[in-house]
Amino acid sequence: MSRRYDCANQGERASGLIDAASVVRRGELVVIPTDTVYGIGADAFTHSAVTALLEAKGRGRDMPVPVLVGTVRAANALVESLGTYGQDLADAFWPGPLTLILRANRSLSWDLGDTRGTVAVRMPLHPVALDLLKETGPMAVSSANRSGAAPATTAADAEEQLGDSVSVYLDGGPCSDNVPSTILDLTTAVPRILRKGAIPVDKLRGVVGYLATED
Repeated sequence: MSRRYDCANQGERASGLIDAASVVRRGELVVIPTDTVYGIGADAFTHSAVTALLEAKGRGRDMPVPVLVGTVRAANALVESLGTYGQDLADAFWPGPLTLILRANRSLSWDLGDTRGTVAVRMPLHPVALDLLKETGPMAVSSANRSGAAPATTAADAEEQLGDSVSVYLDGGPCSDNVPSTILDLTTAVPRILRKGAIPVDKLRGVVGYLATED
């Protein structure tokens, strides 16, 4: 049976964070608020948990799960290198709605799907998400909806779609901005925009200079 906590209430928020961290360590799923939309999350290093996340969404391994981190240091441990662009972008836009595609650290034992040696990393600008991530370490997190359905902007939306496949729902109220994160691929010689989102292209150009776009 899933449990939902109202994070506007300090007592419930504290209890919810303890419960959520515990279920993540057990390989179960949680739903958390972020600065974009609600996310469904699992321990990034527990293969069965990531598989359960994909199954809950009805999503295949061909769409690997991004990873959310609570600190830039945690991001550094997941990748070969942030590189100059990655470090400058993290300094400018993290925590916030920017997802960076980077070369994954080859020594890590994890399976996020068919990543081809890369990982999508983001540090969200939401206090509940950051508090949980600092307890659990990096989490595999995807939007909290069934594949093909609209992303959830409230915990109730997420629960309606995902039900008891999720153990804990942390309710942070309605999302203030449902625009998705901007996705920037740093694995090629020229940084490439893979998805336009909350951070405008011109702001990114102000940090990295030339950007490749689909236009």
